[in-house]
Amino acid sequence: QVQLVESGGGLVQAGGSLRLSCAATGRTFSSYAMGWFRQAPGKEREFVAAISWSGNYIVYADSVKGRFTASRDNAKNTVYLQVNSLKPEDTAVYYCAAPHLPYRVVTTHTDFGSWGQGTQVTVSS
Repeated sequence: QVQLVESGGGLVQAGGSLRLSCAATGRTFSSYAMGWFRQAPGKEREFVAAISWSGNYIVYADSVKGRFTASRDNAKNTVYLQVNSLKPEDTAVYYCAAPHLPYRVVTTHTDFGSWGQGTQVTVSS
């Protein structure tokens, strides 16, 4: 089991930026891909991005391509999500997640076994 703690959320105006962080403890971080999801009020949790265990392969949802950038620092057991050009529709609780299995880049929420508590991102128009 891995423990995940997100930080970096906040209130920002449209067009602004934030850097979300997710610190992991409890298992070999560098063997696992990581994912970012978000959930807006009244909506289902949706995939945002996934980054491979090395950081060399990243998958993004179409809605965030070109605006969001995932990265990781395995020496710090931390994964990041740089969110730029924010829009009001990006308002949501953002979660990082670790998959059940190592060395797998997955994008479906049922493939993830550990979740952080979430960090709120609110974008005002």
